[in-house]
Amino acid sequence: MKFFETSKYFSLKKSTYINLRWIAIIGQFATINFVYFIFEFKFNYIYTNLIIFFGIISNLYLIYINQKTQLLDKNAFFFLLTDILQLSCLVYLTGGISNPFCIFLIVPTIFSSSNLGFRSNLLLVTITSLTIIFLTFFNNPLPYPLNEHFHVSSYYYYSIPISLIIALIFLNYFALKFGAESRLRKEALNKMEEIMSKEHELLSLGGQAAAAAHSLGTPFSTIKIISADLMKQFKDEPEIKKDIELLTSQIERCSEILKKLTLNPTVEDEFIDRDLTMIEYMNEIIKSFQEISNKKFILNSNQNSNSIKIMKSIEIVYGLRNFIGNANKFSKSKIYINIKSDSDFTEIIVEDDGEGFPKEVLGKIGEPYIKSFKLSTKSKSGLGLGIFIGKTLLEKNFATVLCRNSKTRSGAEVSIKWKNKDLLSL
Repeated sequence: MKFFETSKYFSLKKSTYINLRWIAIIGQFATINFVYFIFEFKFNYIYTNLIIFFGIISNLYLIYINQKTQLLDKNAFFFLLTDILQLSCLVYLTGGISNPFCIFLIVPTIFSSSNLGFRSNLLLVTITSLTIIFLTFFNNPLPYPLNEHFHVSSYYYYSIPISLIIALIFLNYFALKFGAESRLRKEALNKMEEIMSKEHELLSLGGQAAAAAHSLGTPFSTIKIISADLMKQFKDEPEIKKDIELLTSQIERCSEILKKLTLNPTVEDEFIDRDLTMIEYMNEIIKSFQEISNKKFILNSNQNSNSIKIMKSIEIVYGLRNFIGNANKFSKSKIYINIKSDSDFTEIIVEDDGEGFPKEVLGKIGEPYIKSFKLSTKSKSGLGLGIFIGKTLLEKNFATVLCRNSKTRSGAEVSIKWKNKDLLSL
């Protein structure tokens, strides 16, 4: 699956949404307590605070249980629905539609219109409209002493829910319209950048291949001459002659590959164009690190009982390389990679024997521009962009990524897990 095609499955940045919810919860708590203790209004104080406490619990769930840095359309819908229902309960207990704070009922739906899909937004608009109608006819009276003075014409009273529903539909329409246009422009720009990036890559590859063919011409000629001399010297020894013939044939093959790349940089590669198992993914990635690292990579696939083949994905390769590269950077001497799979799930666990994630960044893993202040890791750590990019790429390809400190070893542990049906759909 293409990187830019998967981006449409994502909607809300979790950290921003959590901060907005904290602002709403603090505002609700301050308002309830202010009017109860300062203005001495009478209403069901215990129930209202319990409803606010429910909002706090749901926000803590987002922080500590949900490990994704972005919320899928489905998850975002349920949390926004929770916000609507939570605020509706507060309004129900404090006067219903005659409560001036009922205007806030339309905020979650308007927020969703520019971030969620059309179906989710339409469902939220419908639920919010029904909630407004329900609060018009069913509610507790306004807090005392307001309920003694609030007497208005039925025309005015019923115009409140009508105006709210009209405002809800009007604002959602404009947000949807502008959001759709913005997404189209962004998608067009992304497509253009993707095409330009591919063209640049092909041109660069072609130039490098031509330079390599030119530079390797002399050493290849030298090897051919030496091979010919060795062939003459050992022509009567079949075993040595066979090895020299193989060496000569491989030199010819290298020359042909370089010539093909020089003339046609888009020549197909049998590794890139075939389906791979997770073990093959790992072996290729580990091999690339073993060439530049003297640390030991331990790959365990004993629990890999259902090794499915999937289309090679550059996003998955890059995401896995980022986490294995981090383990290589921060480990003392060993990196442990465990592959598990069954009929439903495939999981990769990357551990190292280093010091683990520092406490000050552990809760922010997945966010860009974070850095540890710990002296032992400060020199090795960057800006957190590697983990951010790797986590985002893997999550966009349906993975669940969990970063924590290992319970069995001294270092960090990263768990990357897919449903098999999602892997096969890539």
